[in-house]
Amino acid sequence: MSDKTFLGKGMKFPPQINPATGRFVVSSEAESVKESIYLILMTQQTERFLRPEFGSDLMAYTFMDINLTSINILERNITEQILSQEPRIQNLTIETDSITKPGCLIIDIGYTLIDSNVRDNLVFPFYLDNIAEDNEDEQQYQSEEYSPYSPEDGTSDLLEG
Repeated sequence: MSDKTFLGKGMKFPPQINPATGRFVVSSEAESVKESIYLILMTQQTERFLRPEFGSDLMAYTFMDINLTSINILERNITEQILSQEPRIQNLTIETDSITKPGCLIIDIGYTLIDSNVRDNLVFPFYLDNIAEDNEDEQQYQSEEYSPYSPEDGTSDLLEG
């Protein structure tokens, strides 16, 4: 497919209004796929009445012990849920890092867009408990290799590799 109609075009998440035109801001192509993955992760299954199968069970792991078995189960569940709900991607890889920030599991979701065969990723911080954070801890985290996806401004840093 030479055109990118398969990737779609739709209203940006979260909904925003362009102050110049007064219309809703639209996301398209790769950004639309990234927002879709973010929505899958942030929506609890059975949260939507008309589509109870949509979403993930990520919040069930909020207070989990950080051990190899539970992290592998989490990675497998995320992989299955994203692949079953997002048909525009392939070659999904999930990597986790629990060392970078205490109390937070950094989930790096790598995927390839089917239409354009372009590799992209989404860095998703998953907080395991509500540890009080100091400003210096947050500044150190921001300078690390990972920069989490922010749907408000649609920016994220891509990891090379």
